[in-house]
Amino acid sequence: MAARRVIGVDLGGTKLLAGVVDPELGVHHRTQRTVIGFDQRRLIEVAIDGVAELRAATGGIAIEAVGFGVPVLVDRRGASPTAVVGVNTPVQGLAFADVMAERLGLPVFIDNDGNTSALAEHRAGAARGASDAVVITLGTGIAGGLILRGELYRGAFGAAGELGHMVIELDGPRCHGNCPNHGCAEVYCSGTALVEEARRLGAMRPGSGLERLVQSGALAGPLVTELAHDGDAAAREAIALIGERLGVVVANVLNIFNPQVVVIGGGVIAAGELLLAPARAVVAERVLPFLRESVPLVAARFGMEAGMVGAAALAYDEIERRALA
Repeated sequence: MAARRVIGVDLGGTKLLAGVVDPELGVHHRTQRTVIGFDQRRLIEVAIDGVAELRAATGGIAIEAVGFGVPVLVDRRGASPTAVVGVNTPVQGLAFADVMAERLGLPVFIDNDGNTSALAEHRAGAARGASDAVVITLGTGIAGGLILRGELYRGAFGAAGELGHMVIELDGPRCHGNCPNHGCAEVYCSGTALVEEARRLGAMRPGSGLERLVQSGALAGPLVTELAHDGDAAAREAIALIGERLGVVVANVLNIFNPQVVVIGGGVIAAGELLLAPARAVVAERVLPFLRESVPLVAARFGMEAGMVGAAALAYDEIERRALA
C-alpha cells in the first residue's frame, strides 16, 4: 500500500506550526511561521505558504488532506464549519475549510485548537485509554478540549471547551482580544500572563536573571522558562505563580467533569514540574473532598505540537468518515 500522509496545521495567535503526519501520528516534516499582528488575509497566505513548503518536502508522497486547529469558535451547524470569531486571532466569519480547500486543491478540515490538542493526547498521548479527560493548552491564550465517554465533546453548536474563559476573579482585569469578560483564566495563567508576571517580578527582583532579561527587551515566555530551569529564583517565582493560578482552574475542572486525567499542554508546559507541582498543591486544597484521592494532572505527551498532531488526526478521521458515508 502506498504511504499515506496528511498535513496538520496549528494556527495560533503567535505562530503557525505545521507538519506532515502519518496515520500513526508520527511527524515527518515540520515548518513554523511567526504570525503576530497579521490580519486575516495575510494569515491565510502564510498558511498556504506553509502547506506548500511541506508538500514539496514529502519527496513525492501524496498529501491526502489538511487539518487545521485554529483558536476560534467553530460553528458546525451548517454544511461546512465556519470560523465564527476568535479572541486572539483575526479569523472570523469565514468558511475557513472551504476557502482553504479552494486555494490548496485538497480536502481541508477545521476545528478549534483545543479540540485538536485533545484529539492528539487522547489518541496517542497522555490521555490515551481514558474515557473522560480534559486537555488544557497554555499558549498566547488558553484552549480547552473535552473527552467525554471516549468521544470529543463539541457542544450544541461546536463551541464547547472554552476553559480559558472560565471566570476565576469576578472583578478581575478585562480579558484579551474579543472576549468581553473580566477575570478570565486566560488573563491569569496563559503564556501571555507568564510574560506579564515576569515583567512585574523582574522589576521587583534586582540583580536577578529575570531583571536582566526584562531590561534586554527580549522578554518572552520560553526565555523565562529557560531561566527558571537554570535556577533563577525570580523566573521560578513567576512560573510558580502561574502554576498556582492554573491549580484553581484545574480544581474547577475536576469538580465539574470528574475526569480520569487532566493534561496540560501548550508552550508553557515546557516549564514541566516547575509549573505542575504548585498547580497540584492548589488542586489538593481546593478540589472537593471525594476527589482528593487522586490529582490526575500531567504534562501533554505532544507538548506544544499537540494542536498540530491533533489537526492531522482530525483530517484522518474526516477522510474515513467520508469514505464510509
